[in-house]
Amino acid sequence: MQLPRDEPASGEEGAAHAFPPDLHDVRHLRLKALLLATWALASFGVCFFARDLLFPIGNWPLGFWMASQGAVFVFIGIVVAYAWAMSRFERQDARALLAAEAGAEGEDG
Repeated sequence: MQLPRDEPASGEEGAAHAFPPDLHDVRHLRLKALLLATWALASFGVCFFARDLLFPIGNWPLGFWMASQGAVFVFIGIVVAYAWAMSRFERQDARALLAAEAGAEGEDG
């Protein structure tokens, strides 16, 4: 016998879904893909081509600076960007939920 998809497999609420589907909508997945690609380019790409990056930053070439310190700053920037974007997404979702609730109340009255 197969359980319906809407009902939890056990008696607990929410046990049917390990991750709620709204956590993985398209904008979250695009953000994660963009930030992961940025991280990969900053850490692996720049370090691989460090000798070819001959632009100076201060007294050091860009490749040396990115390999030693720049990748850490890029990672911190990625964390800040992710936190800012997720906060923005949550505010948008809260506004949409309030609008949906107000619309549902207006239809009832």
